[in-house]
Amino acid sequence: MFEAVEELLVEHADLEKRLADPSVHADQANARKLAKRYAELTPITRVYRQWRQAGEDIEAARELAAEDPEFLAEVKDGEQRREGLTEELRLLLVPRDPSDEKDVILEIKAGEGGEESALFAGDLLRMYLRFAERIGWKTEIIDANESDLGGYKDVSVAVKTKGNAEPGQGVWARLKYEGGVHRVQRVPATESQGRIHTSAAGVLVTPEAEEVEVEILANDLRIDVYRSSGPGGQSVNTTDSAVRITHLPTGIVASCQNEKSQLQNKEQAMRILRSRLLAAAQEEAEREASDARRSQVRTVDRSERIRTYNYPENRISDHRTGFKSYNLDQVLDGELNAVIQSCVDADAAAKLASAQQN
Repeated sequence: MFEAVEELLVEHADLEKRLADPSVHADQANARKLAKRYAELTPITRVYRQWRQAGEDIEAARELAAEDPEFLAEVKDGEQRREGLTEELRLLLVPRDPSDEKDVILEIKAGEGGEESALFAGDLLRMYLRFAERIGWKTEIIDANESDLGGYKDVSVAVKTKGNAEPGQGVWARLKYEGGVHRVQRVPATESQGRIHTSAAGVLVTPEAEEVEVEILANDLRIDVYRSSGPGGQSVNTTDSAVRITHLPTGIVASCQNEKSQLQNKEQAMRILRSRLLAAAQEEAEREASDARRSQVRTVDRSERIRTYNYPENRISDHRTGFKSYNLDQVLDGELNAVIQSCVDADAAAKLASAQQN
């Protein structure tokens, strides 16, 4: 079992030697690539050594138990520990999403429910900003279209990690499960009769693309400029500073009106466009690899209601994993880890089951 890990141990040792060589760091891009691979292999190396040592300890305990039955308890304890390490190692060997360490652009759009939906979109925005703050991620609101009552018709936020994230702890690795339709059940601020309403907001999460990852030809773009507006349609800018960019081959559109200058809005809109084009390319590749897609938790099907936020019961429910808890107030204050972990665990279990069948 796990014979192939020996090759990974050799690779890990080789990377350790190379990273200790000062000349390697003259090429920073290559050094970062080597360091990332080293970080990926480190937990596999650590757990595999523990697993192998546990096997040796079991054999030693069995030899002693042949002469003294009291050592049978150590054999049993060792077997339980090795069983746990076996499961942990299997999970570590499941192929990872290559985008896991990427930063993301998170977009929230009001949906069903009018003004109440826009207010809920604002609540979701605050939830994600607080979650990022708790973890230590950096956030930047790229574009925002506010509603009359202080909610958001749509808002785009860049979420970035600080430094190198641990394997599986990158921004995309955690937030990719947030894409979908989020439903809220509560008495709206706009409701005078105290009746509970249901409305929804959509969340789209895409890995932020570097310029080198997506080739965009200037001739493929149509760039329109217009005057930005605020709540109630009032002009908030006397010049045509807002920018809308259409990628003609795909029809994908990105716009930004948040900045004061046309140049800044164009740069921000291009960031959003690159990420959307990268996401579209990845979705196309995933459709072609439908067998692999079926083994994963669905994360970007925006027609599917993935989660319900029930205010009267202080309950949050994730419909993909069956997760349910009654601390909605804390979740909305940024304590999202348990909800997200239920998706991470379900995804890993599905991938592991698929790997064992193949």
